Amino acid sequence: MTPKTPSKAGHSSSDSHRVPMREFSRSLPMALLRAREAVMRQFRPSLRQHGLTEQQWRILRALAAVDAIEVTELAHVAFLLGPSLSRILRDLEARHLIERKVAKTDLRRAVVSISAKGLKLIELVAPTSEAIYAAITRRYGARKLAELQDMLRALEDGLAGLGAPEEGGAEPDE
Repeated sequence: MTPKTPSKAGHSSSDSHRVPMREFSRSLPMALLRAREAVMRQFRPSLRQHGLTEQQWRILRALAAVDAIEVTELAHVAFLLGPSLSRILRDLEARHLIERKVAKTDLRRAVVSISAKGLKLIELVAPTSEAIYAAITRRYGARKLAELQDMLRALEDGLAGLGAPEEGGAEPDE
């Protein structure tokens, strides 16, 4: 099949007026998004089976690691924007998976924690999640996976001091 000739408004690889940028397929944000999607594709069926979205699971996992946490800190830890987090917390609270209380130090702030029901759900999902991790590790290699995680942490640390025009949990644009 031959590609269609682009219209005058369109662009082709032979267009001499291209912006001098790396190929789209070689952009770091896109490569990271593609890798994230490949990983999450493995986990989504299990999460769906338990009535969870990726964001809900991230919140439950973050809450399982602490006794309680302020909502603003949870947004930072779970990489979620405030309005999204508020909606998700309402849903999780309605399902009795989390508990929300007023912070003792500042009555304007909320503190959330995972409930006993939320912990039971994590315990229910955990074996499947760990089996998926094991399959990924077998497929990709334990050493390579550890190196990848180290490199990603180093990339994150290396870029931390760079500063960014926008702070927050939004997905990267290029």
